[in-house]
Amino acid sequence: MMRIETAPPDFDDSADAQIQECLNPAAPKSFFLYAGAGSGKTRSLKNALDGFRETHGAAFRRLGKKIAVITYTNAAADEIAERVGQDSLFPISTIHSFCWRHIETYQADIQAWLLETLPADLADLHEKQAKGRAGTKAALDRERAIASTTRRIEWLSVPRRFSYNPNGDNFGQDSLSHSEVLKITAAFIETKPSMQAVLVNKYPFLLIDESQDTNKALLEALFALAAANEGKFGMGLFGDTMQRIFLDGHPELERLVPDGWAHPVKRLNHRSPQRVIALGNVLRAPIDRQYQVAREDSDAGVVRLFVASSATPDKPGFEQRVRDRMAELCGDAAWQEEAEVKTLTLEHHMAASRRGFLEMFQALDRDSRLSTGLRTGDIAGLRLFTERVAPLVAAARAKDAFAVMAHLRATSPLLKRAAVVQTTTPDDPLRPVRAGVEALLALNPESPTTTFLAVLECVAKYQLFDIPASLRPFVADDHGPEATSADAIIDEEKLEPDDETVEVSPASLEAWRAFLETPFCQTPPFAEYVSDRGPFGTHQGVKGLEFERVLVILDDSDARGFLFSYEKLFEAKPLSDTDRKHLADATDGGINRTRRLLYVTCTRARKSLALVAYTQDPDAVVAAALRNKWFCSDEIERL
Repeated sequence: MMRIETAPPDFDDSADAQIQECLNPAAPKSFFLYAGAGSGKTRSLKNALDGFRETHGAAFRRLGKKIAVITYTNAAADEIAERVGQDSLFPISTIHSFCWRHIETYQADIQAWLLETLPADLADLHEKQAKGRAGTKAALDRERAIASTTRRIEWLSVPRRFSYNPNGDNFGQDSLSHSEVLKITAAFIETKPSMQAVLVNKYPFLLIDESQDTNKALLEALFALAAANEGKFGMGLFGDTMQRIFLDGHPELERLVPDGWAHPVKRLNHRSPQRVIALGNVLRAPIDRQYQVAREDSDAGVVRLFVASSATPDKPGFEQRVRDRMAELCGDAAWQEEAEVKTLTLEHHMAASRRGFLEMFQALDRDSRLSTGLRTGDIAGLRLFTERVAPLVAAARAKDAFAVMAHLRATSPLLKRAAVVQTTTPDDPLRPVRAGVEALLALNPESPTTTFLAVLECVAKYQLFDIPASLRPFVADDHGPEATSADAIIDEEKLEPDDETVEVSPASLEAWRAFLETPFCQTPPFAEYVSDRGPFGTHQGVKGLEFERVLVILDDSDARGFLFSYEKLFEAKPLSDTDRKHLADATDGGINRTRRLLYVTCTRARKSLALVAYTQDPDAVVAAALRNKWFCSDEIERL
């Protein structure tokens, strides 16, 4: 086994003490806490807030000041709130909620921002239309998008007010998209002294959890705010750049942190056995040379790499043999039970291929602007099918009338008070609801020949649900409210261009069109995957979590994506010119993205870890694994 340094459980206590010194109202100081996998980042955040409450809480409450805590997801915010406890001194929220809370009073300025940016969106659409082939579906989609954006600009010709739901879908001309809210907030922080004053005076400290995934533009605006208010405002970043998952995070966060900031470090991994920590250290060494130490009371742990041909005919059968072998090696019979092993895939296409939602996934994944929302299931256009239509179909198929009505009452415009009052069938106000549900079931949604487009057209025709802006270009104009903007059509934009593959253009329309022509029956397995309820875990779903037994599947033949390539990382395939350029310039490319995801998946293991590598060149993979000292010869097996 590779040797690794060990340390007592209190090894990192000095980092927590350093953070406490930064949270001094008399002399606020910004800091960036490096905290690798399993090092207790959230514990440090809790300790910081508990210590502040005890020392400065009463004085802060009298002055009406607070420490704002923001993080990426609702789940992360809930976890922090549960650990810290509900306390008005520490408002804990998602980034989107925080942003909206601070811009919602700037209604006229929001309108001015839209009037400045929408013409540029419209120009992009016109340019794409001029270059495209007339008479195609894509041309028709762009034509509708141009009309929608033009109508929104016209709608903005008089004073308007805007709405936004940070935790759900946003429909209607007055609604802002998630990406718009982040862009507007960043612009206002940079340009509006009134907003700067409110933030600094109300929140002398702003703590950002998972800072490596925070939107790049917003983070840069906050860095500028901290620099302009040194001594009055302190920003604390908690995170690990090696665990950056989302493409709109800042790729050079550590370089952005000023030298004058405090740099506390947590190196002790409380989660994993020594062998897993050693693997994590060698994986991340080429990127930042940070390394972790193990608890002195930690187990040695078991790690194995199983190498097989990409042409293996029965991959699930092979993986069962791997689990059987791990049960033997670890003396742990639970390895033989699929439910007792957390299976993680390095690339989402692998899970899509295995779980039966590859076509719909590939269609949307062709546009990197949609990549983050696709992988989390958070795009409004997807939620229409996963959270509205699919549950309705399931309840109706089960003939559960109570569940059908409960679902529609909570989600359908047909059962809003105004719609019921104004119904054209007052003698039977539920007739439109029944007609819509019956029409939906008549499509036979479980059939692989029933497309998302057929379901969408049915939903729009019977007005069962509001149609998200990203999908409105694909239904007739008289179904539901008008589309809002090109920014909404390019829904929840998460773009980090790769100069080899990404075309920076309104390509989202083409991706949505391709998606709508795929089978609707792929919705349930996709929803199961992104909600982390299935046998395969997502990177976003498991980051921060831990499991006794972890099986990582590496299979480029199932991946089919361009953002990651495990075979290139393992030197079984040659690097492209773009790959070499990224590595030479120390910028973020496919190799480092793959390395980060491999690090995240491997470091979830608490006891034992198995990696299954399917490859076209098994000998090359084995040689690279040994040459890079990722595994010892007795840790590599071919079953």
